[in-house]
Amino acid sequence: MAEKTFNRWLVVLGALLIQVSLGAVYIYSVFKPSLGVRFPSWSATDLALPSQIILAFFALSIVFAGRIQDKVGPKKVATAGGILLGAGLILSSFAQDLLTFTLCFSVIGGIGIGAAYVCPIATCVKWFPDMRGMITGLAVAGFGAGALVFTPVAKTLIASQGIMATFMWLGAIFLVAVVLGAQLMVVPPAGYKPEGWNPPAPAAGAAKTAGGEFTWQEMLKTTQFWFLWLSYFAGCTAGLMIIMNVMNLWQTVSILEAAKAAPTIPQAAFKSITDLGATAIMIVAILNALGRIIWGKVSDAIGRKMTLVIMFGVSGVVMLFLNIFTSFALFIIGVSTVGFCFGGFLALYPAVTTDYFGTKNVGANYGWMFTAYGAGGLFGPWLAPKLMSVLQKVPYETMDKGVLVTKQFAAGNFLTAFIIAGVMCLVSVGIVWATKPPVK
Repeated sequence: MAEKTFNRWLVVLGALLIQVSLGAVYIYSVFKPSLGVRFPSWSATDLALPSQIILAFFALSIVFAGRIQDKVGPKKVATAGGILLGAGLILSSFAQDLLTFTLCFSVIGGIGIGAAYVCPIATCVKWFPDMRGMITGLAVAGFGAGALVFTPVAKTLIASQGIMATFMWLGAIFLVAVVLGAQLMVVPPAGYKPEGWNPPAPAAGAAKTAGGEFTWQEMLKTTQFWFLWLSYFAGCTAGLMIIMNVMNLWQTVSILEAAKAAPTIPQAAFKSITDLGATAIMIVAILNALGRIIWGKVSDAIGRKMTLVIMFGVSGVVMLFLNIFTSFALFIIGVSTVGFCFGGFLALYPAVTTDYFGTKNVGANYGWMFTAYGAGGLFGPWLAPKLMSVLQKVPYETMDKGVLVTKQFAAGNFLTAFIIAGVMCLVSVGIVWATKPPVK
C-alpha cells in the first residue's frame, strides 16, 4: 500500500498489538510465587532481580533502538524486537539457575521489549501531530493493558503447564504478535500533515523559547532535559514500586490482618488472598492503561505542564498515605491511583520530549529520556523489599506438588519506601513547574 493512501489508524492498531504483548512485563509478580517454589534456594531479592534487570535493559535498549529506527525505519527494528523478546522467554524456560534465567528472560527479553517499544511511539507522533498527547497515550495504552490481558493467561498456563513451560508459551505468543504488529509500522511521507489540519501559528516570541529540532547530543546539553529526566525518574520510581510489587504488597497487608484471627493461615484463606492479589494486578493494569489515554487527552486540553503537576501532586500524596490503606477497597484505590498517574507519565513524556526537542529525532531523543524509566525500574522495585521492616513471620498452608505444606511468610511494613517515593513526586511538582522549553 502506498504511503500516501496509508490509513494512519492502522499504525495505531499495530501499536496496540505490539504494546499489549510488551506490557506483559508488568505481570512478573504473577510469576514470583511459582518461581519461588520452583527454585526454593532463591531469596526474596533473588526473585526480585529479574524484574529489575528486565526494566533496566528495556530502558537502555531504547537509547540505541530509537537511533536505529530513526535511520532504518520502525518496521525492521520492531520485528527484531519481537524476535528477541520471544526468544528470550523461550530460552528462559530451560533455565536451571538464577544467572541463566536472568540472562534469557531479563537481558535478551528486555532488549527485545525496548527495541519494539520505541517504534510505535516514534511512528504515531509523526502521523498524528493534530492530537499528539492523546495518540501517544493510546499508543502506549496497550503496554499498561498487557497485564490485564495476560494475567489470567499466565495463571491458567502456570496451573496447567507449570511455571517454566509458561515462559515458553508466552514467548511464542509474544513473538508472533509483535512481529505481526511491526508490519504496520509505516513512516509517513516527508511533509505529511493530516487532511484539513494546519500547524498552529506560534505566539509572539515563541520562536525564541521553543521549537527547533534537537539532536540527542544537543538535547543532553540542556538543563531542561535533566530536569525532565529527574521528574520522570521520580514518577517511575513510585509507579514501578507499586506495579512490580502489587501481589506482595497485598499479601503482606492481608496476611498481617488474617494472623490476628488465626496463628496459621489456612490453605483456602491463603488462596483467597492470592486470588485477590491477582485481581488487584488486573485492576491496576486497567487504570494504568486508562491513565495513558485520559491524561494524554487532558494534556491536549490544559497543557502538558499543568497535567504533570496534577499527576505528581496526586501520586505524592497517595504514596505518603498508602501504608494505612489496609482494607482491600482502600488498597485498590491507593495502588490504582498511583498506577493511573504512572500511565499518564508514560503517555506524556514522549509528547513532552517531542514538544521540547522536535519530531525529527524523537526516537533517539525519547530513548535517552526513557532511561529515567530504567533507573526508576531498578530503584523502585528494589526499594520496597529492601526497606521493608519485617513485623511478623506468619505460617501459612499451601499446596506444593499436590501436597499440603506449611511455609513462613515474612510480612512487614513498607512505610519508609512509600515516604521516599512520595516526597520525590512532590518535589517533582516544583521541578516540572519551573522547567521552560529550551532555546534553539
